[in-house]
Amino acid sequence: MSQRNICVVITARPSYSRIKTALQAIIAHPKLNLQLVVAGSALLERYGSAVDYIEADGFTINAKVFMVLEGENATAMAKTTGLGVMELANTFYNLKPDAVVTIADRFETLATSIAASYQNIPLVHIQGGEVTGNIDEKVRHANSKLADIHLVASEDARERLIKMGEDEAMVFNTGCPSIDLAAAVVKSSTLDFNPITKYGGVGKAIDWNKGYVVVMQHPVTTEYAEAKAQIVATLKAVDQLQIPAFWFWPNVDAGADGTSKGIRTYRELQQPHHIHFFKNMVPEDFLSLLYNSKCLIGNSSAGIRECAYLGIPVVNIGSRQHRRSRAANVLDVAHNVTAITDGINTQLQRGSRLNSDTLYGDGTAGKKIATILAEVPLRFHKTISY
Repeated sequence: MSQRNICVVITARPSYSRIKTALQAIIAHPKLNLQLVVAGSALLERYGSAVDYIEADGFTINAKVFMVLEGENATAMAKTTGLGVMELANTFYNLKPDAVVTIADRFETLATSIAASYQNIPLVHIQGGEVTGNIDEKVRHANSKLADIHLVASEDARERLIKMGEDEAMVFNTGCPSIDLAAAVVKSSTLDFNPITKYGGVGKAIDWNKGYVVVMQHPVTTEYAEAKAQIVATLKAVDQLQIPAFWFWPNVDAGADGTSKGIRTYRELQQPHHIHFFKNMVPEDFLSLLYNSKCLIGNSSAGIRECAYLGIPVVNIGSRQHRRSRAANVLDVAHNVTAITDGINTQLQRGSRLNSDTLYGDGTAGKKIATILAEVPLRFHKTISY
């Protein structure tokens, strides 16, 4: 029995949790063969070396594509994407996949879509149809228009893609694979590891056993010149509240250099005794850390997706997740110290476990994705009706 070669491209740290259970399900499916490509910041140590976790989980990597240009500004983003198109085009030419999977909406994912679709390789887009602020929405919709098969994370997203003109027969609501990981975490409710002992990180050895918050704030690509000021406002708010906090490094986006400088400068000058900083964790550990926290603070999509299922209160800062469908666990605030402080206090008063919401899936996305990839017609040209 011949197998379909499904090439999945992971370009950044958050993409791995968004696809991990689907990778496992593809490997387990008798009609599918996984071709795994790791590229972009997922290969870089300064952003947490996601590739190390991927390999530690037992996945075979068929190709590694180095494509990130230094600069962390809008021009570097554009050039990184251009370099990615060139390198990934060669990778797909050599691997000869039956279909290529691109994940979500990070700026460099557009390179995967162009390199595949320009070579007439059927393109599968994970998590299209959603709306947000900044460049991500443009990239997400561009990926969707280049894609032939759409595996979305919510019913709202499915309906939006159909309204955008995509073939209804090729749009499937599978839910988000990261919710599969969250569902497993819920079954084991206690935090069974010491984050500082296991991952090291930088900062004081904080006393987190009586409760803590998690902070993950990325630059907003359309506001990258304000990245340093925005992160400093969050630092001041968290510092003033004197709550033990586990703080994660930003993604590689325009403005990431400003975000990183803001964190380093504040850490060196103020030396906050209750904040500990990390680059990365394996997805399951990060979700377990979230599930046992009092609140997530920042602008990560984890607050919108995984925390909805986990029932964790979220203080969502600024415009990065603007218009994205959210559950009742999310409180939106502006980029200033007072608003952030008030938001954190409000969410802490709600308690650390709210009702679970399946807005982005019920924990079975990975298997659904593999089944669809095994059975759906793989065609490049779409049927367009006028």
